[in-house]
Amino acid sequence: MADDPPPHRTHVPLPSDSGGILLDHAAPLVPIHIVTDASQLPVEFLEPSPQNQLAIGFDCEGVDLCRDGTLCIMQLAFPDAIYLVDAIQGGGILMEACKPALESSYITKVIHDCKRDSEALYFQFGIKLHNVIDTQIAYSLIEEQEGRARLPDDYISFVGLLADARYCGISYLEKEEVRILLRQDPKFWTYRPLSELMIRAAADDVRFLLYIYHNMIQRLNTQSLWHLAVRGALYCRCFCLNDNEFADWPALPPVPDELLGDKIAFEEEVLSVLDVPPGKMGRVIGRKGASILSIKQSCDAEILIGGDKGPPDKVFIIGPVKQVRKAEAMIRGRMVEM
Repeated sequence: MADDPPPHRTHVPLPSDSGGILLDHAAPLVPIHIVTDASQLPVEFLEPSPQNQLAIGFDCEGVDLCRDGTLCIMQLAFPDAIYLVDAIQGGGILMEACKPALESSYITKVIHDCKRDSEALYFQFGIKLHNVIDTQIAYSLIEEQEGRARLPDDYISFVGLLADARYCGISYLEKEEVRILLRQDPKFWTYRPLSELMIRAAADDVRFLLYIYHNMIQRLNTQSLWHLAVRGALYCRCFCLNDNEFADWPALPPVPDELLGDKIAFEEEVLSVLDVPPGKMGRVIGRKGASILSIKQSCDAEILIGGDKGPPDKVFIIGPVKQVRKAEAMIRGRMVEM
């Protein structure tokens, strides 16, 4: 580590601060490190161990982030520092040094919507992202647990989550500024040296995640925590198609012992990938999305389509086995309709 103090700092609210109104300016001020070499990262991150388990905020930035895009920055938020891992300047050597941590069961990665980040890590660096807490999934589970129904495709955005007073209550106005810049110049995250706006925006995407995680975990019951772990694992591998049906990925979290004795039958949750023949996706989606929306409303499962980022000829279904099979049958039915 360099002896000179880092020139960039930001406020990171600690999990122990939660429970009252979050005052961002009153949170501890921590350094932001720009990392181009593995030696600049904490040893406890680079060498995961059961004796030193961690939870960190996690996110990635890039150009058209997916298998064919470019992962430019990986953000890691610790309680006492934020690390911006520069995948462009550090390259494959730096990302390879991070691989054990990203695949480790001893390091919990708290992220909002892990699917495309995981896909980029897998296809660009051979990293199988594991042991995530996806705050987008957690939000939906809490809503369901508290009796509030969610409409199909009604996913909370990160900006929306930050604004929710139950979890953070912070207005994230700079996010829109960055979105405008990205629309004007999709290569925004490739430029070096990193500008003040890039550093601030990258840090803002992770600095609240541990605080939100702590607030969410306290609200989730045992059943929801299990669903959170399983669905996070399935979302991580969702777009990471391979030829061995994910046999080289870690096993899914088992049902906790305290739930096995309950009268409720816990159904296995699975990921199904359906191939859609050329020219048939339009039938699956329907006019203005009416067909796929009807299927989503009829099945208690998540149904995702690769879309422009790909793979465009596949449908991904995540949920309880019976609901997934129901969705499969309905989608196949749409394919053969005249």
